[in-house]
Amino acid sequence: MKKIIYHDGYRETIQEGIMAVRGLGGQMDFEGVGKGIKEEEAERLAEKIRTADAVVVGAGAGLSTSAGFTYSGERFEKYFFDFEKKFGITEMYSGGFYPFPDKETQWAWWARYIYFNRYVDAPKPVYQNLLKVLSGKDYFVITTNVDHMFQKAGFDKSRLFYTQGDYGLFQSADPSNRKTYDNEEWVEKAMEAQGFVRDADGIFSVPEDRKLAMRIPTELIPKCPDDGSDVVMNLRSDDSFVEDEGWKDASDRYYQYLQEHKKGNVLYLELGVGANTPVIVKYPFWQMVLSNRDATYACLNYGEAFCPKKIRMRSICIDGDIGEVLERMLDRN
Repeated sequence: MKKIIYHDGYRETIQEGIMAVRGLGGQMDFEGVGKGIKEEEAERLAEKIRTADAVVVGAGAGLSTSAGFTYSGERFEKYFFDFEKKFGITEMYSGGFYPFPDKETQWAWWARYIYFNRYVDAPKPVYQNLLKVLSGKDYFVITTNVDHMFQKAGFDKSRLFYTQGDYGLFQSADPSNRKTYDNEEWVEKAMEAQGFVRDADGIFSVPEDRKLAMRIPTELIPKCPDDGSDVVMNLRSDDSFVEDEGWKDASDRYYQYLQEHKKGNVLYLELGVGANTPVIVKYPFWQMVLSNRDATYACLNYGEAFCPKKIRMRSICIDGDIGEVLERMLDRN
């Protein structure tokens, strides 16, 4: 059997990002980037998308936040009120690192976490509106998000690269096993075991009496279907993260796409990328725009819209809610 050779688009672009840090570090331009949506910048972005030969989309957590996938506040209190009361956990993200007393409690937490951040639709149609804005365009998406919202919104799977994993996948705790496993069936059983009930739309909801179990039966603790070992989430945290065949295929497609569009009228559209993983999207985008005089960089981010001075004249920075910007762009069409 012929061995498949993959190009590692993930690490190739990280190298681009490192080059950007070395060449552009300390030369940021924050001038003219005020609060609120600037009409002229939104119009300019709409025109750039319309005329671009290709659009490379880089998405971070801010995009899902704009879509209503918040990890604290009302949404957290609605589904994790009992964990908050008993353990003092105040938001979902930090709760994922909490030292729960046993595996039954730990996996009860994770079943809820996975279900409400992976298997339900986002409260707002931000991803659907982004797809409408990109309608008819040659695009590719690289994202650090792990919530599957691009595919749920109808984006072409072959044009997506999830770099950091997927809430919908388990991997074996055995480092020699380099496969991933779908977890939807297990999640549904674990939600039922805790007392969640389906509403008229088939979505799990808190029962009227708000009585929920905070532990799942021991026999429901998930195990690897191949070898019976423990499983963990397929989320990048260290070198144990499994880059399976699907991940490698997507990384290769991203690499090929970037190679095909090194030159020409390319728009690098960054959406909601913060300071946690800038070397995967933000920094490489800067470097690729710097290397291509016909390219444009666009950054939509609430409170963090900026760019290097060297590419300021070919950049669009909008400090505002991504969903609002997309709605305004659609209203103009």
